[in-house]
Amino acid sequence: MSKDKLVIFDTTLRDGEQSPGASMTTDEKLRLARLLEKLRVDVIEAGFAIASQGDFEAVKLVADNIKDSRVASLARASEKDIRRAGEAIAGANAGRIHTFIATSPIHMKYKLQMQPDQVLERAVESVKLARSLCDDVEFSLEDGSRSEFDFMCRITEAVIEAGARTINVPDTVGYGEPGEYGELIGRLIGSVANADKAIFSVHCHNDLGLAVANSLSAVKAGARQVECTINGLGERAGNASLEEIVMAVRTRSDLFDVETGIDTRQIVPASRLVSSITGFPVQPNKAIVGANAFAHESGIHQDGVLKHRETYEIMRAEDVGWKANRLVLGKHSGRAAVRARFDELGIQFANQEELDIAFARFKDLADKKHEIYDEDLQALVSDVRLEKAEDRYRLVDLAVTTGGGKPPRVHLVLQVDGEQCSVDCEGDGAVDAIFKGIEKLVESNSNLALYSVNAITQGSESQGEVSVRLERSGRIVNGTGADTDILQASAKAYLHALNLLLVEGRAHPQREGI
Repeated sequence: MSKDKLVIFDTTLRDGEQSPGASMTTDEKLRLARLLEKLRVDVIEAGFAIASQGDFEAVKLVADNIKDSRVASLARASEKDIRRAGEAIAGANAGRIHTFIATSPIHMKYKLQMQPDQVLERAVESVKLARSLCDDVEFSLEDGSRSEFDFMCRITEAVIEAGARTINVPDTVGYGEPGEYGELIGRLIGSVANADKAIFSVHCHNDLGLAVANSLSAVKAGARQVECTINGLGERAGNASLEEIVMAVRTRSDLFDVETGIDTRQIVPASRLVSSITGFPVQPNKAIVGANAFAHESGIHQDGVLKHRETYEIMRAEDVGWKANRLVLGKHSGRAAVRARFDELGIQFANQEELDIAFARFKDLADKKHEIYDEDLQALVSDVRLEKAEDRYRLVDLAVTTGGGKPPRVHLVLQVDGEQCSVDCEGDGAVDAIFKGIEKLVESNSNLALYSVNAITQGSESQGEVSVRLERSGRIVNGTGADTDILQASAKAYLHALNLLLVEGRAHPQREGI
């Protein structure tokens, strides 16, 4: 007996990017979208087209280049939003307009300041407009888990009649509990007269750590689309994790009467790319994609695995991409081998010049460390593209002197608006001296909100990846830098963040995000 298809709707590029400091460039969004396509994600929500010109261009770029996945743009229930979304996805091989409005009493009263009948009317008008622009329309009842059931039934039936083909019931604030939330979805499907004309979807936030559990409960109750993100990325505590949803359904096929079309071997590469782009490291004990997910230290566990793997492993590491992600390259590797690995990682270059620069950087890195892993290649490409960007601030030279009981002293040379300038500065530590030196030259008036260092691979010669989060006037950005010299990486990360601060702020309506 064949199983139902569970549609995997990935919103890493939209909701995931709403994590403070997780902004992605247009180029990075396309890189990730291509890997999501390789992962065989059914729907890629590419962004919020109305939020800014940059968001519009990113959605359009993804829509114009992705062919095997459906590309969606989010839009509030307003004519301006919906027309902008329709314009952004016009070139998609398969597009979707995803429109939403709040339906809970607290949102309608305090945020929208609208009566329920007004909300219903606006929802129907918006769906009809979206259907005139696109034959695939999704409608979301924002804050669905706190909405009144009778009103949910009324608005759901009305928007399906107006042309919505997917109905999403978000747990917007992570308030749901698995038994309660699953029961809500089942009741809704059973109570709406035309429910058979739509796919019911869920979008769960992780404020109570229940996003995956709530999503799976809804699937058992009849939901056939799950909205999720790579690594569970998302605003506040994040979203339901794509990798956990997919592998739970696959591993417990005895409980779930659904299957996905996901190529699970691409899960770890996708996780690594998202971590590299956003600067958000994956915790070692993270399910599926954490470094310890398939590691065994207990002697009892090791003995059991050696005798029979299934004694302590319910999944194979190879099935989610761990084995495939350990190809080692070195200084004797040729251009063809490196290019082939870039292709396997879903990394594409705009032109031959960019590939040549990347290969030259690969050779330089290979001289510094014996083995180069996929994570090194991801960081290397990000670094190359940062250097090619039109940035006001670039690192030219850095020298740090320590020892003799004296405070660390840095000599820093930057390129600022095309001209070189230098400074000497002391600090409480080498990194502090670097950051103080940069601030003396650029006077950004920003505050350092986070500084973290992670080894990209194992071993003392590993590249270090530094994340720097800066805040200024309420705007938060996250800069990253990678190098075998952690001080170089720190300077790169700080300058990357400063350059991002110069980009016009994008008005992500996070308070209205589903």
